[in-house]
Amino acid sequence: MPYPFVLPTTSSFSFSSCFSCESHPSLPLNASTRRGVVREDLKAFKRTPREHQAAKLPTVVSSLTAYLPYLFAVDAGLSQRAVNGEEIAVILKTAPAIEWRPTLSDNAAVAVPGKEPARVKVHSLEYEVFFALSCLANAHTLQARIALHPLYVLSTAPVGTQQRQVAVSAATKSLLDAASIYDYLALRAEGLSSGYGMAPPCADISPAALRAQCSLAMAEATLLAVLKDDPYPAVVAQDRNKNDTEWMYKAPDIPKVRAHLFARLCLAASEHAAQAYSLCAGLGRAGGGGKVNESFLKYLDNLRRTSRAKACRFFGIDSELGGQTGTAIAWLNAGLQELGVERNPSDTGGKKSGGLGRLKEKWTEKREDKKVERGLDWGADAGRLEETRVYEMLWEKWSKQNDTIMTQVVPPSGPLLQQMPMGREIHTIKPFQPPQLDPPTLEAMRAPPDRSDDAALYPSSDEDDTTIGTPIGAFPGTQGDYRTGTPNYY
Repeated sequence: MPYPFVLPTTSSFSFSSCFSCESHPSLPLNASTRRGVVREDLKAFKRTPREHQAAKLPTVVSSLTAYLPYLFAVDAGLSQRAVNGEEIAVILKTAPAIEWRPTLSDNAAVAVPGKEPARVKVHSLEYEVFFALSCLANAHTLQARIALHPLYVLSTAPVGTQQRQVAVSAATKSLLDAASIYDYLALRAEGLSSGYGMAPPCADISPAALRAQCSLAMAEATLLAVLKDDPYPAVVAQDRNKNDTEWMYKAPDIPKVRAHLFARLCLAASEHAAQAYSLCAGLGRAGGGGKVNESFLKYLDNLRRTSRAKACRFFGIDSELGGQTGTAIAWLNAGLQELGVERNPSDTGGKKSGGLGRLKEKWTEKREDKKVERGLDWGADAGRLEETRVYEMLWEKWSKQNDTIMTQVVPPSGPLLQQMPMGREIHTIKPFQPPQLDPPTLEAMRAPPDRSDDAALYPSSDEDDTTIGTPIGAFPGTQGDYRTGTPNYY
């Protein structure tokens, strides 16, 4: 499900070295302090093993949320805009030099396999806003993954219907929050590119990539609207779960679904994913920021295919409910074609393929199950494997039914695909409102700063996970006392 983003890391930066504020002298110092907390939290998150990062994600979101009002206050002061009715006068002393490590850009230039890409240096506060906000949006997407993770774990008993709906609702909210931020950034980046002709420093914050990530979040949120009431993935997962005991006294409940509506929602998700893929695939040819990595492009393509396959499945369910089993099987053929799964046309009994092909399939399934159990990059195939399992269950059921009871002719799937309707939207993007400092905080920053804002206290290393001698107590919320200048070292 939601894409497993990697959060970026950044260098240290002193706002006071590049900006001064006559109306609120303490603003640059407070912005530097909040940004320092973000930097330390991102480094700590990166150093944590992937299976344990979920516990640290709320801290990252909290620090980013606390930093953004100060960042937007400095940005508003440069643009001579008021914040909560107060005028802020910020003066640029020298161009900033801030480094961020991109995570979506193509690493083809990296000579050593596995080595991280180099940081990119930005000389505009505008791109600092882009990186900070996109990092928050990526964190919201990771929160959606954490909410959905219990639905796919097989080492415990399956979650109940109510827990499933709560998890899907929480994940949907996180994805819509991410889409709102991406939409705001895309609009702002498009205006910057067309109005000032500024080329982005990397693909991560290019207008096309930001718009693509907005479309991706909308596609995933739309699919969650279907997953909330789609019983088939839960039935397949329950059948594979060794800890499930419900089968001993009752058969799985498969209620009737609004198949035609769900099919159109899946088509809308497919359209969003196709738009995202088109935008990212054209980045390398269009120039300006470079290309995105192949794994992200592959995920977008898999999401488009899986969404269309889900639509075909629901059209097949609608046909089967109407007594047209032959047409339902034809829809399954169309869906398998979208998924890229080959099936022998003479196989009408639902038997799975054998030999090396089936051995490879079992190995892939076990590897994905281990990723789910450990909380790693599960779902990197955009749900393709999960949808294939649902198809296998329906193929076996409907083929047996058609061979023994209905005996209907299975029509070709080509004409059915040409009759597919347009997608239907269910979510709308809520406009993102940049956070603002409250009046008491603004009033407190009219006082002169009580200490110096020296970036030399917080050395920046290009190797985020090998930095030695960084003062942990340099910022609030860490050990040591940043007020007295006596931090602890590690």
